[in-house]
Amino acid sequence: MSTPESIPHLPVIIVGGGQAGLSMSACLQQRGINHLVLEKHSALHVWRTRRWDNFCLVTPNWQCALPGHPYDGPEPHGFMKKDEINAWLDAFRRKVNPPLREGVTVHRVTPRPDGGFHVSTSDGEWTADQVVVASGGYHLPIVPRMAERLPAGIVQLHSEQYRNAGALPPGAVLVVGSGQSGAQIAEDLHLAGRTVHLAVGDAPRCARFYRGRDVVDWLADMGYYDMPVTAHPLREGVRDNTNHYVTGRDGGRDIDLRRFALEGMQLYGLMQDYRDGQLRFAPGLRDALDNADRIYNGINAAIDKHIADRGIAAPPPSVYEPVWQPDAECAELDPVAAGITSIIWCIGFSPDFRWVDAPVFNGRGDPVHVRGVAQQAGLYFLGLPWLHTWGSGRFSGIARDAGFLAERIAARQSQPQDERVLSC
Repeated sequence: MSTPESIPHLPVIIVGGGQAGLSMSACLQQRGINHLVLEKHSALHVWRTRRWDNFCLVTPNWQCALPGHPYDGPEPHGFMKKDEINAWLDAFRRKVNPPLREGVTVHRVTPRPDGGFHVSTSDGEWTADQVVVASGGYHLPIVPRMAERLPAGIVQLHSEQYRNAGALPPGAVLVVGSGQSGAQIAEDLHLAGRTVHLAVGDAPRCARFYRGRDVVDWLADMGYYDMPVTAHPLREGVRDNTNHYVTGRDGGRDIDLRRFALEGMQLYGLMQDYRDGQLRFAPGLRDALDNADRIYNGINAAIDKHIADRGIAAPPPSVYEPVWQPDAECAELDPVAAGITSIIWCIGFSPDFRWVDAPVFNGRGDPVHVRGVAQQAGLYFLGLPWLHTWGSGRFSGIARDAGFLAERIAARQSQPQDERVLSC
């Protein structure tokens, strides 16, 4: 067994080699703070392994601004596709050139009685004065237990495993969930000519373009992306919100599930169960579609007010009117009789921070923090949705969050050891 004297020590260990971990490394390098990035797989692997072939950004390229690495391509108002995103991220990695160990699983991070942390990994033991958890919040794919009872002949995938329509067996496809991934995958299959059944959830939607500009541009001018979680009407509850569905595909457009229905896509309410050979759905499709449209029109109305208040010249306002309504909701569906040969579960991921052995989590297992700073002194979180602002889990806000944490880390690093322990 290793003795404390033989265990290598570092001022800072960063767990996670995605865009958050590399951003943290860039900010620490700027301040001359020695550190190490530990990555379970390979750096930035999520963008290569969890995205389908036709994936593209849903926010315009100009919002991509990692530390010292803004988007500088020819289409600031375009939407990078999967290969372009990976090329941009690879360039960021080369620019940062982080002190990185790939293929290293962190088994446990434990606070030490005398201050700092013990970090146990698949590649040995370390101690560190401070630890940044930059592994994101999307760890365990969510698939309901009822999936175990579905007919064995139906291929089941989680959204992270979907690549393209041609990789699925012939036949109809059921997509479960209408958040960003579900809506875009349903569209991808629909455009490929597949028969698509979509179980709709409570996800909101927004316009792609409104009154002559991308809605993101308007919201940026209105200060939405600078709003801290503490100023949001929902406060920390906003972290539980489902993202609005929209797409950047083919230059960007709305995703209108009602229009898909007119074109043959079959829509259902929230999937509840499978028994006696029948998929069962909650009778809430009409309400879900109406609520998504209400939010769509509400965002546009806020833009209208912004335009009016500032006297901005813009095309006239408009209100979305439904192009389709369900005549009656289908409560049951026999997947075999409907010819469904594939199911894609698009109901998200759950966090898994069990390896962080510190009293900083709420009853659901989510970290409790203030702008990424946990109550356990020297422990930080980065890259989580609404860590500080809407952009915290995206390319647009990580640089600001990483810079803030780097300042906190530098300030703590400059404290004498006895003061660090007392501050715990």
